[in-house]
Amino acid sequence: MCAAGGGDARAFDEVVHRHQKPAWNLAFRFLGDVEEARDVVQEAFLRILDAAPRYRPTALFRTYLFRIVSRLCLDSIRRKRPVPMVQVPEPADPNPTQIENLVKQEQAEAVRRALTQLPAKQRLAIIMRYYENCGYKQIGEALEVTEKAAERLLARGRNTLEILLMKWMRE
Repeated sequence: MCAAGGGDARAFDEVVHRHQKPAWNLAFRFLGDVEEARDVVQEAFLRILDAAPRYRPTALFRTYLFRIVSRLCLDSIRRKRPVPMVQVPEPADPNPTQIENLVKQEQAEAVRRALTQLPAKQRLAIIMRYYENCGYKQIGEALEVTEKAAERLLARGRNTLEILLMKWMRE
């Protein structure tokens, strides 16, 4: 990133190549729309390129990127109310039975619906922790809250998800 800040286009290409998939996964899981996720990630990298000369490596680049993507996702939902997706579409496994696939789809749909009911920051924290494997510190930095606040966001989100999913299981 420092080389990109000095004008090295190849260095910036490498930054994009290394980090576009986790950025897109975060945006897609939060927004639930392929095109909107692409737009958010593209805007994030354009902002990063614009700020490259001022970039200072005080935290992990991934944290810096997730902070920008998170802000853009929050801006996007303020403009409209999309339905977030839990799972990034993947090719179907040829081995599971049809019943196993239906159960997995039903469970994924229940989790997706439950996630939509969480407040935006809790939803982002859950996605970053369980789908992007971010730690409390990285989540806190990305969401611009303390590490302890990130823990509380996750705890409240998990509690709410547990309640919502227990209702689903009883139905």
